[in-house]
Amino acid sequence: MTLALVMAFAQPAYAQTTKTAPTSVGSLPSIIVTANPLGLDSDSLTTPASVLQGERLTLNRRSTLGELLEGEPGVRADTFGGGASRPVIRGQTAPRVKVLSDGSEVMDASGVSPDHVVTVDTLLARRVEILRGPSALLYGGGAIGGVVNVLDDKIPTEIPENGFSGSIEVLGATAAKERAGAVGLTVGEGNIAVHVEGARRRADDYRVADWTESRVPNSNADSTTGSVGLSFIGSRGYIGAAYSYREDDYGLPGHSHEYEDCHPHGSTLHCGGHDHGHDDDHDHDHDREHGEHAATAHLRSDRLDLRGELRDPFAGFSNLSFRGGYTDYRHDERDDGELGTTFTNRGYDGRLELRHKPLAGWDGVVGMQASRYDFASFGGAENFIPNTRTQSTGLFLLESYEWNDWRFELGARHEWQSVSPESGIQPDYDGNATSLSAGSTWNFVPGYAASLSVSRSQRMPNVQELYARGVHFATLTYEKGNASLDKETARTVDLGLRKTDGDLRFAVNLFLSRIDGYIYGNTLDQHEDFRLIEYTQGDAFFAGVEAEASYRFSPNMSVTVFGDYVRGKLRDGAGDLPRIPSARIGTRTDLTWDRWGGFLEYTQVLSQNRIASYEETTSGYGLLGAGVSYKGTMADTDFLLYLKGSNLMNKLAYNHTSFISREAPLQGRSIMAGVRVEF
Repeated sequence: MTLALVMAFAQPAYAQTTKTAPTSVGSLPSIIVTANPLGLDSDSLTTPASVLQGERLTLNRRSTLGELLEGEPGVRADTFGGGASRPVIRGQTAPRVKVLSDGSEVMDASGVSPDHVVTVDTLLARRVEILRGPSALLYGGGAIGGVVNVLDDKIPTEIPENGFSGSIEVLGATAAKERAGAVGLTVGEGNIAVHVEGARRRADDYRVADWTESRVPNSNADSTTGSVGLSFIGSRGYIGAAYSYREDDYGLPGHSHEYEDCHPHGSTLHCGGHDHGHDDDHDHDHDREHGEHAATAHLRSDRLDLRGELRDPFAGFSNLSFRGGYTDYRHDERDDGELGTTFTNRGYDGRLELRHKPLAGWDGVVGMQASRYDFASFGGAENFIPNTRTQSTGLFLLESYEWNDWRFELGARHEWQSVSPESGIQPDYDGNATSLSAGSTWNFVPGYAASLSVSRSQRMPNVQELYARGVHFATLTYEKGNASLDKETARTVDLGLRKTDGDLRFAVNLFLSRIDGYIYGNTLDQHEDFRLIEYTQGDAFFAGVEAEASYRFSPNMSVTVFGDYVRGKLRDGAGDLPRIPSARIGTRTDLTWDRWGGFLEYTQVLSQNRIASYEETTSGYGLLGAGVSYKGTMADTDFLLYLKGSNLMNKLAYNHTSFISREAPLQGRSIMAGVRVEF
C-alpha cells in the first residue's frame, strides 16, 4: 500500500503562506476540528469542542498538558507539583479521558498514576483539540469524559513555499524561575520535506503564598524533547515518518515512605505491627516532613510515528488516512538518588480511516484501530502492577446527513480487548464493548444553533483495576485489583445552545451521564492518611453545565463571562465521588489596538464540600490574571512579544482535583515573558 501511495503523488504541493493582520476583538472564524474525521468546524459539531492554536495557544502556554487546558470550559488539571498534570474533563480523568498525538495513542504511564507525565510537549504543540461527549467515542468507548488531541509538526504535510519555514520561542517565568525554549525548522524541495525540532524547559521549586514553606519542595522539573521527520508530499496527499524522544527529570512533592510497611489482611489494613488499632511502633504525623525524602522521577520515551493521507484513493471514497506509532517508554522513580520502582511500556498503535463519498445524502467515515502494549513494573516498594500484555481492536463508523437547517450524526464503535498477566497466576481478561451515539444540530435562526446528542458507551477495565496489588505512594493507597470486574456502561445526554454571529455570542452546554457498573477504588480501611482500596463497581451519576458569553462593545473591546459546574456521585445514596472539581465563575476583558493586545481576567473557584468520606473540604479562591502582547513583522518575519501575570493577588490555592493538594498548592504570583518568531 505504501508504494501505491507514493506513486499516487504526482506533483509537489506548496504551502500557501500568508501574513495575517491583527484581528479585531470578536472576530471568530470557524475552526475545523481534525479530531472529527468529517472535517467539520467547531460550530457544526453536535457536541462541544474547544481548539487552542496560534496566538491563543502561545498566550496560554503552560509547562504541562493539564495546566495548559485548565481554562477551557469543563476542563481542569489533576496537578502533581511542577512536573506532571493530567486533564480532567467533566469530572473525569485517565482512564476515561484519552490523550492522543495527532490521532494516535500516547503510550506512557500517565494513566497509571497522577505523578507520571503525559508525554506530549506543550511547547512543540501546534494545536490542541478537546472533544467532550459522544464525539469522543471514535477513539474508544472508554473516552467517557472526552478526548484531547495534540497536533504537532513533526511529520511535514506540505512543502514550504520558500523552501523553508520555522519558528523559535523562548520564555521565562518568575514563580519557579522557569526557563524554556523551542525551535522548529522545515525544509523542502520537490516532493521531499524534512522537519527538525527541539524543546528544553527547566524550572526550580515553585513559590506559594502564605503556606508553611515559601516554595513547594520537590516541585522542580527538567524536560528535553527532540524530533526529526521526513515526508514525501504530492498533490494528492503525503506519507511520512518521524523519530522523537522525550526525557524528563522532575520532583515528586509530598512523597513519603512512612506507610511503606502497610499491608492488608483481608479487608483490614495493618501498618507496622499487627494491631488493628494502629498503636504500633510508628509515630505518624499528619503534617508530612517534606525535607526527608528527595523523591524524583526520570523518564525516557522513544517513539516512531508513521502518518499518511491520500485524496481520492479509489472509487467511492474521497480520502484515506492512517496513523501509526511505536513507543518504548521507561519511568524510574528514585528516593535520595537510589533507584526504586521502574515502569516500562512498549507497544504500537495503528489507525486507518476511509471517508466515503456521499451515499443517499450521507457523508461518513469508516475505520479500524488496533494496539498492543506490554506494561511492566519491577523493583522498589511501589511495584504494584504485574507485567501484562494488552491487545485491543476497534471498528468504528461516523455518518452525517444534512437536511435544510438540520444536520444529523450517527456513530458506532465495537472493540475487543484482551489482557494477559505474565505470571499466569491471575486469570486473563477477554471482553468486548459496543458504543453508539446519535446527535443533531438545528440552525433555527441564522447565527443560532441548538444541539442534542445521546450516547451509550462502554468501557472495559484496565490492567490496574484488574490486577493491582501493592502500595501506591502517589495516591497514599494500598491497591487491590479485582479480576472479576465487568465493563462500564454510560448513557449520556448532551444539550447545547450557541450563538456564533454578532456582537453578542454565547455557548451553553448541559450534560447528564448515568454510568452503570462504574469502576472506582472502594475504601475498605484507613490508617491516618493511608487507605486500603479495592476496585469495585457501583452505579454513578455525573451532571453539569459549561457556559460562556461574550459581548463586543467595540471593534477593540469585548467582555466575556464564563463558568462551569459538575456533580459526580454514586447512586442509591452511596456517597459523593472524590476529587470532583469545584464550580467556578469568571470574567475576562479583551482589548486590541493596532498591533497591541491585552486582557484582564478574574476567576473565582468556589469551595468544594461535596466530598468523599475520606476527603477534606477545599476552600474557594480567586485568581487574577492580566497580560499584554504585541504582534509585528520584521524582514518578512512575524513575531509575537508577550508579558502576562497569573495569580497576581498571590492567593494560597488548593486544587481539589489533585491527590496532593495539601502538599503542593498551586503556584503563587508569577510573571511570564516570552517571544515567538515565525518565518
